[in-house]
Amino acid sequence: MKQRRFGDLDVWCAGGSDREGGGDGPAIVLCHGFGAPGDDLVDLWRAVDVGKGVRWFFPEAPLSLEEMFGAPARAWWLIDMARLDEAIRTGRRDELAESTPDGMAEARTALEGCLAALEKDAGVRRDKTVIGGFSQGAMITTEVSLFAEQPWAGLVILSGTLLCRDRWKEAATKTARSLHVAMTHGRRDPLLPFSLAEELRDILVGAGADVRFVAHNGGHEIPQSALEALAELAKKRLG
Repeated sequence: MKQRRFGDLDVWCAGGSDREGGGDGPAIVLCHGFGAPGDDLVDLWRAVDVGKGVRWFFPEAPLSLEEMFGAPARAWWLIDMARLDEAIRTGRRDELAESTPDGMAEARTALEGCLAALEKDAGVRRDKTVIGGFSQGAMITTEVSLFAEQPWAGLVILSGTLLCRDRWKEAATKTARSLHVAMTHGRRDPLLPFSLAEELRDILVGAGADVRFVAHNGGHEIPQSALEALAELAKKRLG
């Protein structure tokens, strides 16, 4: 495993012919969540059986939160924690789905630039690449997928949520028919409501996407059933 720069993002590279993302095999790109270190999901390449030769790439989010957290931590965009706490306390978390978070546009530009560099410099092919992530990483890859001019092979949404409801609904009418999605969410998620995951699923399915939705009884986490859903999608779309 090694770290390389693609576009404006540092990326952990694993798997492939040399265990460092080498070769010309299919690829999986996974983005970590808010407050996690940049290498948070890297060990998944050893834990998920997707077949030989698959390359794994784990971009680090552009914003450092180390001063705030006192430890290595990153974010795709900053979260208004006071607003989130208030929404959780008052049971109004669904309202967070109405607006586009500040900084998400910049995060999308950064990730799209990283993906373009992976295509150019690492030979990654869209029709042989599954993208996705956990929590905030799932949100930004959902955004990228819905607005992609050319579809990726698959999208993995691990404990993601619905954002900017009207924008995503409109985008889905144009691009969802080309989406192949694995979604997982915990019924007891204390941060991102299960109901919003269901609504996002329904928007995608209603617009023509191929979606497998796996609910589990846990919280904001990646259980074994989520890894199995990821593996199933990867084998189906990258084989």
